[in-house]
Amino acid sequence: MNNVFGLDIGTRNVVGTVGYQTDDKEFVVTAQYVREHETRAMLDGQIHDIGRVAKTIKEVKDELEKQTGQPLEEVCIAAAGRVLKTVTTHVEYEYAQESVVTGEDVHTLDLLGIEKAQEALKEVNDTSYKFYCVGYSTVKFFLNDEVFISLEGHKANKIGEDIIVTFLPEDVVDGLYAAVGQAGLSVANMTLEPIAAINVAIPENYRMLNIALVDVGAGTSDISITRDGSIIAYGMIPHAGDELTEVIVQHFLVDFNMAESIKLQSTTSDTVTYKDIMSIEHTIPAQDVWDVAAPVVDNIAQEVSTKIRELNGDKTVSACFVVGGGGKIHGFTEKLAEDLDLPEERVALRGEEVLGDVTFEQEDIKKDPLLVTPIGICLNYYDQRNNFIMVRFNGERIKLYDNNRLTIVDAALQAGFPNDELFPKRGTPINFTVNGVARLVRGEAGDGAVVTMNGKPASINTPLEPNSEIVIEPSTAGEAAVYKISQLDEYNHSVITFVINGRKVSCPRFVQVNGELEPEDYSIRENDVIETRNYYTVRQIAQFMDLIIDTDQMIFVNNEEAGLDTLVYENFSVEWKTDEYSVARIDNNTYNDTQESDTDEASVLAERDANSTESDNTVTRTSEQMMNQVLDELHDDFAKEAEASAVPENELQKNDIQEDIQEEDSSENTITVIVNGEPVELSGKDTYIFVDIFTHISFDLQAGKGRAIATVINGRDARFSEELHEGDKIELYWKEN
Repeated sequence: MNNVFGLDIGTRNVVGTVGYQTDDKEFVVTAQYVREHETRAMLDGQIHDIGRVAKTIKEVKDELEKQTGQPLEEVCIAAAGRVLKTVTTHVEYEYAQESVVTGEDVHTLDLLGIEKAQEALKEVNDTSYKFYCVGYSTVKFFLNDEVFISLEGHKANKIGEDIIVTFLPEDVVDGLYAAVGQAGLSVANMTLEPIAAINVAIPENYRMLNIALVDVGAGTSDISITRDGSIIAYGMIPHAGDELTEVIVQHFLVDFNMAESIKLQSTTSDTVTYKDIMSIEHTIPAQDVWDVAAPVVDNIAQEVSTKIRELNGDKTVSACFVVGGGGKIHGFTEKLAEDLDLPEERVALRGEEVLGDVTFEQEDIKKDPLLVTPIGICLNYYDQRNNFIMVRFNGERIKLYDNNRLTIVDAALQAGFPNDELFPKRGTPINFTVNGVARLVRGEAGDGAVVTMNGKPASINTPLEPNSEIVIEPSTAGEAAVYKISQLDEYNHSVITFVINGRKVSCPRFVQVNGELEPEDYSIRENDVIETRNYYTVRQIAQFMDLIIDTDQMIFVNNEEAGLDTLVYENFSVEWKTDEYSVARIDNNTYNDTQESDTDEASVLAERDANSTESDNTVTRTSEQMMNQVLDELHDDFAKEAEASAVPENELQKNDIQEDIQEEDSSENTITVIVNGEPVELSGKDTYIFVDIFTHISFDLQAGKGRAIATVINGRDARFSEELHEGDKIELYWKEN
């Protein structure tokens, strides 16, 4: 026996009910307690003083715990308020193939309808209120486009429903949650007060008739309309019993609580006894109270009848049932019948007769219209229990269908939180080409999203807890990519070879960017076109070798007479005479790609001129230093400044480099996995996790419509952060049941 705890948090009273439903649908009330607010902490169904309402709730909770002998931790509640919005919409869901409709399919259909109604309300909302769904009712079900009473268990290709969804401002809901929370309770289920009332007052076998139900409370009068077997409309008006109390306060010069007593006595006795604020006791006929209240009763009845006609297509109903304490005031049902153009017998209070399936274990409890809504709140739990959980995500309250596997990432998706703000983002990359080959240098990785649940650190895979407070600070982007010419393999390891006076000389290739020669510390930019030159001039070769050419002698390139500015291409031969003799040493590991064992192939000795009287002058220089000198002296030739930089870095920065063809940096790891039967290649990172596949496939994360994502690796359930390996078989799809 699992007891359900329901609270009807009204403008005047808080009614607590504890009970359970038997297998034959009888509801047994094991404990009940009513407590009035000590002050007017609520107005028109909305909490104004959270602390005082929480105190009253706590008193009701404590008393019911004494009566039942068990702790109460979760509670079902109902919301009310003057700014009620309703949206009626139609939704459909089509199966891939004929399938048996399950209960979860129907719940998913409900969620689709709620989401569609929320979107419709956003489009027409001309107020400053942010609305929250507090309840819904199915008007009609459709099975393959035909109207059905129930869908579950039938085979179908397509299912659909007409659904009416109710909304209240979020601050109304927040106030309820805050008061319940301060009383040491958490919300197990929430509905709308008229939904709770109609489920008790108008059984399904009555709903073929066009009937109105009016729940007259202290602050609001809640209205429901049935027709053709369904609930077709909900409404509220901010006129109810407190207006009667206020006029009694003014006329009889009493405080609000004494006025409540006068109003109650006038419905149960022929005389009324009270003390005014001067402490003078009076005894008057109940008729005197009725006369004072009559104008207000007439006004409330008029407002209710007008709202009923509005909700019913501008026409009256066949009958009207009245529940709630405010409806018991003398003359109300008679006046409402008059305004609805109905015989008096067709407008009646409903109480004991609609509570026939309710058993009270407490013998002193009388079945009364006041108890209809509290019982309905408990019964609503059995209709919608475990279907939804509510959480607050980044300050916004959202409702999720509970499949017992919900995690924080599901709440993020439901709230429309951008997927790319959940995971670390790299800084801006650089795309460029080197000798016609596309290159990509990735930016640095940023920080992942910071996730907390109820103020404690969490991850996107942390299981959701009902009524939890989820906060996600978006992930950040890393530093933008920075890459210099000196880091290019082509600059450090690519050489061009000439034959000088019969000996091979290997020189580093010059690099030009967008047609202009650039130094080694040039920072590569987006869409730069980089080419390594395939030639030197005669002058540049001499400068690289640190030789002085005898310009009085002939210079030959490929056996043809040439000058200092003649272009010398790969493997061209050059013959010249020099004025000075020196050694230009070439570093085998860096510049000489011939890899021959002969040391003459790795270095060049300029031969002594027979007419020279100078002694050997040996100069040893690194090729980097020589390149800097060449760049300095090319200023006039290329009409630009090229500053000489320090010795370039020997190690590449830790940026990932990826070529679009076959070349790839050795630090990268490329793997192939099978996603939904199709091979997908992942590249650009050392390791990969499940969520990385979303950047390589087309998968709409906003298309869930309340369904859970199936994430399977090699036949087992997987987490978003699970590491992927070569050949993994991945299944990714929206669950249909």
